[in-house]
Formats: sequence, structure tokens, C-alpha cells
Amino acid sequence: MSVCVIGSLNLDFVCRVDLLPRPGETVAALGLDRLPGGKGANQAVAAARCGAEVTLIGAVGQDDAGDALLASLTDAGVDVLNVARVGRAPTGQAFVWVSAAGENSIVVVGGANLEVGVPGAALKGHTVFLAQLETPAAAIETAFASDAAKAGIRILNAAPATEAGRGLLPLTDILIVNQTELSLWAGGGADEEAALRLLCRPGQTVIVTLGAAGALAVSADCVLRVQGRPARVFDTTGAGDCFCGVLAARLATGAPLGEALAWANAAASLSTERPGAAPAMPNLAEIEAALR
Repeated sequence: MSVCVIGSLNLDFVCRVDLLPRPGETVAALGLDRLPGGKGANQAVAAARCGAEVTLIGAVGQDDAGDALLASLTDAGVDVLNVARVGRAPTGQAFVWVSAAGENSIVVVGGANLEVGVPGAALKGHTVFLAQLETPAAAIETAFASDAAKAGIRILNAAPATEAGRGLLPLTDILIVNQTELSLWAGGGADEEAALRLLCRPGQTVIVTLGAAGALAVSADCVLRVQGRPARVFDTTGAGDCFCGVLAARLATGAPLGEALAWANAAASLSTERPGAAPAMPNLAEIEAALR
């Protein structure tokens, strides 16, 4: 039940506003929080709280932000022995605006995340490999092309949907995208049809997260749907990361894809009811209660 996450670590500056600012507009903040984040770290925390053994491969700077992020991940039960400390770049940062309706806009400064390398020894012994695109595609390619990853399940969350990341599709077993990312990579059309266009070899699955409407999983011979779970939305930041981490954790237990989808969908909805990203990830008991 071991998950290896290759991904980013950021210090999030979360600014709450009534409405997201339009171009050229200045708005007054309702509050400001400094929270642990980064897609890799968020997904690692989500998987660990769901009961998986999790190793995170990433990089932070030699600064106070790096110290704080490593401490928070350790507290969440994530193995950070393969998170490098780099001296030539600061720890990554994200600047997040969250509206009263729970919508967000995010600007990410990559920093040390752009220096991530993949130690071969760190890839051994895992069942599921999970990556996003806030780290260099070359590092993910190294991981996904390894014999260790080929023997497991390789999950790519195409966030953000960069052109460099598109080249990883032949090495990916499960691709996770939201509707915006699906459109960027597959063009227009219905979600199911667009997802089918992204399949490039036998055995692949494309999962499309649909927000409040749930999720859709498409393979060459099967379509699975899970309906959204009603939530009292407070902050949607990190909901997609929660979905990815919990899906990876459940697949690592040997659960079938349909069951893993249901768990991931429930967990993501729970995360929207709390502020922040990594701190909002639900634990195993909370997810089980939501499913009941």
C-alpha cells in the first residue's frame, strides 16, 4: 500500500476576498493565511491521511519556508527523506485568492520545484507512482520510465496542462485532468469524447474531474461515472489534489477503479468545506463516514 509522489512543495499565501479581482481592479482582503501547499505535497498528505505509506520526491530551498514544509509533511506521516534541500533557489511559493463563494485564482512561483531530480533508489518498493506538472517533465519521465514504475500504476495529474507534459502520455497508465485541462490537451467536444482522444495505448484510463458534478473515467472499453457529493463549499483550493492523492491511496490497496473513484470524489468534496489545501485533507475515518 505504498505510494510514491513526485511533485512540488509550496508555501501558500491565501488571501480571502469577497470577489476575485478583475484585470486592473484592486480589492480589499478579508484575511491572509500562510499555509503548506504545492500539488505534490498536497497529494502526498491526502494519500497519507487515507492510510497509505507515502514517499515524496521533491525539492525545497535552504530557508525557513522549506523547514516549515518538511515539518508539516512529517507531521502528516509523509516520508520526506527524498526531498532535496537546494541552495540555488528558494522554496516554491503560491499566491492564492479565494472568494466568498469558494472560487480561487492562483499564481505559482516554482523556485526549488524546478530543480527536482529523481534518485533511482527512491522509486523501489512502491505500488503507485503519482506526479503532477509543477515539476520538470524530464524528472517525471525519468521516474515513469523506470522499471520500478513500469511494474506499478503510473498516475499523471496534468496540472498545469503544459505542452512538455503531453509527452508523458505514453508512459502514463491513468491521466487525471479537470475540464479546463481536458480542453487544452484534447480540444472541444463532450468530456467522454475528448477523453477518448487522449488515449494513446492499450490499458490507459483518462479520469476527468467535474467539480460538484463528480468524475468520469474513460478507457477504450469502459466508462465509469461517479456523482458529486453535496458540500458546504468554503474553499476549493486543493480539492483536485485531494482527489488525486486519495485515488492513488485506494488503488495502492488493490481496490478496483470504481471504488477508488468513489473514495476520491467523497474526499475531495470534504476538502472544500475547510480552508487551505494540505490542511484541508480529510482522514480515513472522515472519508468512510462520508461514504456511508
